[in-house]
Amino acid sequence: MDLVAKMLHAGAYPHSDGVGHPGPIIVEQARWLTEADLEAFWVLDNHYPRGMSPLGFDLVNIVGTMTQAIAERIPLPPGRGLHAVVGGTHIYAAEIPVTSEWEMGYRGYRAAQSIPRMIAGFADAWQEAVEELETGFAHFRETDPSTLAPHELGRHLEDAVTFHRRAWEIHFEMMYPLLANYVGFYGLCAEFGIPPGEISKFLQGYDTKIMETDRELWKLAQVVQELGLEETFVGRPVGELRPVLETTPAGRGFLEQLDAFLDRFGWRTEGIIEPTFVPWIEDPSPALAAIRGFLAGSGSFDFEAAHTASVEEREQAVAAAKARLTVEEQEAFETALAGCRAANFAWWNEEHNYYIDMRSHIPVRRAAMAIARSAGAAEPEDALFLYVEELLDVAAGRRTWAEFDAVVRDRRAFFREWWDRRSEMPKVLGPPPPEVTDPVLKEILGVNEDFLRSLQEVDADAVELRGTPVSSGVARGRARVLRSADEIGLIEPGDILICEATTPSWTPAFGIIGGCVCDTGGTLSHASIVSREYRVPCVVGVGVGSRVISDGDIVEVDGDEGVVRIVERG
Repeated sequence: MDLVAKMLHAGAYPHSDGVGHPGPIIVEQARWLTEADLEAFWVLDNHYPRGMSPLGFDLVNIVGTMTQAIAERIPLPPGRGLHAVVGGTHIYAAEIPVTSEWEMGYRGYRAAQSIPRMIAGFADAWQEAVEELETGFAHFRETDPSTLAPHELGRHLEDAVTFHRRAWEIHFEMMYPLLANYVGFYGLCAEFGIPPGEISKFLQGYDTKIMETDRELWKLAQVVQELGLEETFVGRPVGELRPVLETTPAGRGFLEQLDAFLDRFGWRTEGIIEPTFVPWIEDPSPALAAIRGFLAGSGSFDFEAAHTASVEEREQAVAAAKARLTVEEQEAFETALAGCRAANFAWWNEEHNYYIDMRSHIPVRRAAMAIARSAGAAEPEDALFLYVEELLDVAAGRRTWAEFDAVVRDRRAFFREWWDRRSEMPKVLGPPPPEVTDPVLKEILGVNEDFLRSLQEVDADAVELRGTPVSSGVARGRARVLRSADEIGLIEPGDILICEATTPSWTPAFGIIGGCVCDTGGTLSHASIVSREYRVPCVVGVGVGSRVISDGDIVEVDGDEGVVRIVERG
């Protein structure tokens, strides 16, 4: 039985009729894959490398309906947002097209009125959104759910879900206008004959909260060196570091600074939305692994020099582009560029992760686990294998935890089985469309002609892959093929990172890797943006890199031409 047949046969989670869904359906609700779905085109969503737990499905369904709600509100001319089907536990996304030519034109007229106003007011709108998000999150940060009475826990969970929903509503309120603005600028540049690889450079070189987090991690690595604790960090699992560090004055001094860092930057997880990812504030192992990786390298990274180089490359690219244009074209280019810089998607796509993607689900996780503890569960994380409505039934006393023992056991096994299959999952399902119009699929997931061609034409014996060049330079090194950010502790200095895609949780690795290759992603994906800031050669959208390239191969990455070569098999 091939994997697609297994997905169809597997159906939904055990003891479940389908994906849970707290909240109204805008256009389409997520569902498990059916035979009829294979007639449409679906893309494996690189945001969810583990697949989704039952509680995670409730949260990702909220995100899907927010894409639909905001696509209707703006509205987006060609589409109604994104729809999802589930294979095993893995999310496949598709655009929901507008099929009426009249409606597409009418939506275009409405968007032409609304989007310029949104872009003009972006700076103030985003600042207000940040203040709202910080205010809302403060409640959950300051509330310890374990102190709540059983009858209060259900309300606390509902409040956490409400915050998650509002955070993602803000996300797409900001994202879609920024994307539309960038797509318009990209089209203008293409019309003027500016090479695609140059366009993204025009918007690099702006600081973000994610980069700030990385700088603080590097400072902690320097603290380790100053306190003479390097040997403590070498050859010991990061989970065992704290007890050892607590035994010496120097170790306690480091832990004091680590805890101050976590209090400020630790409300984040290694993945987005999926609640099985443990927050750093709960388990700082990912931060400690990053620090140990820094120590294995030079122990320092010159952020100022990298930033200066990024800004210089940006200004040189702009100057080179303008030199090719007529006076009239220059005026149009400068006006459009100014608008894109004032409402800069490349900057915002990193900045917003700190406030939304990496933390909005944490209050739901904490509330769910508190319900499990209160109900007598053996493992608090068993709560993540129930849907919201099931957890509310437990909190209200309508059902006992004992009723879910077998349910949780079977669902955990199902989750683990499909997590282990992630590297086998087909990147796309169904026949490719003549054109992909949704900007998320095109510019972030990187579904373009080159990506689709590589999936269809590249075989396992290939020694050269092509994708989208997104960060300049050429690098050669040993391939490190990883499935998720959980594994970045395996990276050694100079390695070429090969993966499906990266998220902000991968960012600390960019200070030590030599290059990056991603199966998916476009010019606005995380790997594209952060590699330019760290001055790391990068190619995205190669389609099958993590399958064709093996751990230990010697690989050359050409971030100017978009070519990845396997120089020597490991």
